Amino acid sequence: MSLSSTFRAVGNDPGIITWRIEKMELALVPVSAHGNFYEGDCYIILSTRRVGGLLSQDIHYWIGKDSSQDEQSCAAICTTQLDDYLGGSPVQHREVQGHESDTFRGYFKQGIIYKKGGVATGMKHVETNTYNVKRLLHVKGKRNIRATEVEMSWDSFNRGDVFLMDLGKVIIQWNGPESNSGERLKAMLLAKDIRDRERGGRAEIGVIEGDKEKASPELLKVLQDTLGQRSIIKPAIPDEIIDQQQKSNIMLYHVSDSTGQLVVTEVATRPLVQDLLKHDDCYILDQSGTKIFVWKGKGATKAEKQMAMSKALSFIEMKGYPSSTNIETVNDGAESAMFKQLFQKWSVKDQTTGLGKTFSIGKIAKVVQDKFDVTVLHNTPEVAAQERMVDDGNGKAEVWRIENLELVPVEHQWYGFFYGGDCYLILYTYKVNGKPHYILYIWQGRHASQDELAASAYQAVEMDRQFDGAPVQVRVTMGKEPRHFMAIFKGTLVIFEGGTSRKGNNEPDPPVRLFQIQGNDKSNTKAVEAPAFASSLNSNDVFLLHTQTENYLWYGKGSSGDERAMAKELAGLLCDGTEDTVVEGQEPAEFWDILGGKAPYANHKRLQNEILGVQPRLFECSNKTGRFLVTEITDFTQDDLNSGDVMLLDTWDQVFLWIGVEANATEKERALTTAQEYLHTHPSGRDIDTPILIIKQGFEPLTFTGWFLAWDPHIWSAGKSYEQLKKELGDAAAIVRITAAMRNMTLSLNPDDSEPKYYPIEVLLKSKNLELPEDVNPAKKENYLSEQDFVSVLGITREQFAALPDWKQLQLKKEKGLF
Repeated sequence: MSLSSTFRAVGNDPGIITWRIEKMELALVPVSAHGNFYEGDCYIILSTRRVGGLLSQDIHYWIGKDSSQDEQSCAAICTTQLDDYLGGSPVQHREVQGHESDTFRGYFKQGIIYKKGGVATGMKHVETNTYNVKRLLHVKGKRNIRATEVEMSWDSFNRGDVFLMDLGKVIIQWNGPESNSGERLKAMLLAKDIRDRERGGRAEIGVIEGDKEKASPELLKVLQDTLGQRSIIKPAIPDEIIDQQQKSNIMLYHVSDSTGQLVVTEVATRPLVQDLLKHDDCYILDQSGTKIFVWKGKGATKAEKQMAMSKALSFIEMKGYPSSTNIETVNDGAESAMFKQLFQKWSVKDQTTGLGKTFSIGKIAKVVQDKFDVTVLHNTPEVAAQERMVDDGNGKAEVWRIENLELVPVEHQWYGFFYGGDCYLILYTYKVNGKPHYILYIWQGRHASQDELAASAYQAVEMDRQFDGAPVQVRVTMGKEPRHFMAIFKGTLVIFEGGTSRKGNNEPDPPVRLFQIQGNDKSNTKAVEAPAFASSLNSNDVFLLHTQTENYLWYGKGSSGDERAMAKELAGLLCDGTEDTVVEGQEPAEFWDILGGKAPYANHKRLQNEILGVQPRLFECSNKTGRFLVTEITDFTQDDLNSGDVMLLDTWDQVFLWIGVEANATEKERALTTAQEYLHTHPSGRDIDTPILIIKQGFEPLTFTGWFLAWDPHIWSAGKSYEQLKKELGDAAAIVRITAAMRNMTLSLNPDDSEPKYYPIEVLLKSKNLELPEDVNPAKKENYLSEQDFVSVLGITREQFAALPDWKQLQLKKEKGLF
């Protein structure tokens, strides 16, 4: 099977690429369908990440529970060929539906959806804006959730989990009475992700609390109309859990099949040392049957390396482990962080010390950025699609700001300036083979009002309609702007923490502003406003200190020449070239006075040019059940720190235990014990005297925040609770109207009414409510228009009207004399 043309989608840019096995060939899966897996199929996922200055790649082949043996074999062969194509350096993983690794699940932050069927039954991964859907999703998990398509029946429900009934234009979330708030929140985020990513924002979401069903009679009726008469809900199903103690028992085996049979020889148990691995051999590391690692030495033959996965499968069978056991194969010299941390010490070539070295307090993570090469996109357009880096940003950009819930064009001279009190729409137009293509970015400020956030989403849908659904909609979180978004503004992107750029704004600018500038060319540079204190400084970056009379451009010792050059260009835009250049360590007294005095900041000189032998890892910890449980969060950001959790950040030289303000009281009391238990059960045999830092939400030290990119101390005050998110959803009446229209049923909420009653337009348009028929609700006159009259008066169909937010419905009714 020649796959060289298929693998042209592969590049060095960070992100994931997904293929599905279709008729024994690889077919690219669109980005909008990432995280959706058909149970009858097999998939290959390539993840590319930057770790320091190094490229790290993982290949996962995923096996659906109903996939054929031929498809599974094809996936394994394609994985080997992709590994060869990439020079044999990627880490390979075998993933089985329902038993995926933390690494795999970490790629899909909103959750994984298992769909019934597959290629054999004609199932396709469709693009956005499709409504021909009728399914019930069983949602399990709090951190890395999985949603499985189950039979549309009350028999599928249980009291401990969350269920989503997806009818295309309506999604109803039913929360089991025994489900917890974390599960309910994650399920709601999944429902919103389905709405925004698969339906272009055009779907209503309703929530039924299983322990308060009487509060949602309309939604419950929709469920019963769809699923039939309610039956007794089954009791909760306990989650399958593996505690940390079980994971800590590891065994290393030497593997050989030179005699024609698989011979496995026990080598050592924990603590393991790196010298046990001989470069000419292959080894299996068994983590108590919870995960199997295969290590392939550099001197092993090509045949031996290619047989590594089959050796692992034979080992699993020999040990009597489940066929769903997770397998990871690693190459000599390209080991994964997960594998290396199973050893007591691990040294990297050209690095003088290994994992055991003592780092000094103040050390922070350095993010190395590569210059952008547009020729990569021209040569491999599939990569551009996967990365949403469609071009080098030289297309046409139009920017609007939300004002009074409407779109107001932003003057071209202010393009690239975004204020945290505003919301913006950016329409980007580029051409492929002479045909225009569109990306619609929705940038929402952290301090924008709820009305503005709702209006920005609505206006995006309206603009999407104007272009017949052609634009790709991208919701941009303030401070998390993607690379292509930055490239559009050619190194002039500036994010102001608060305020507004509206005309007539009377708020004075802050007397002192501090901007953190990151990036080394015009495709990846931006300035983000940070709190104007010395503690915000960071030796890896360049900062601009801006006042009404003085401006300083501060170069951290760890910043490169390219980073300084880009920062100087951007500073010239903000200060008209009046800034004074200051090198770290040579600051004048006035510099510190403006910042309110000197203060400690992350500035250790050793962080320059240091390549870490170990990556920081973030875990959610729990001992509520009496068993110590740890769940890893891969590719973590500050957003992964939830107020109701206890989180553990392991930077090897020290362990941080972060306690959320809403964490369980028992877990708060047992914080120190939790951290000690983590060290005690670590598979590598960690030093139990490793420093443990217990910190509280809102009081994080620099040594903790420095491991997170663009740490924001105000993020939790702006974060929304489950109840706040629920209030933002559509009302039950809108959902009933839509489902009624979908079934051509009565629009009345009263189930006793058999036929809808319509009145002529002239009767309903009477200005005085006293003249209306007695059975007409004056606030809902539109419900009494026939389908033909409805379109005639309002200019849109009843379904389109029902999909509008309430404020827009009211505005339209006023314009047409119906209110």
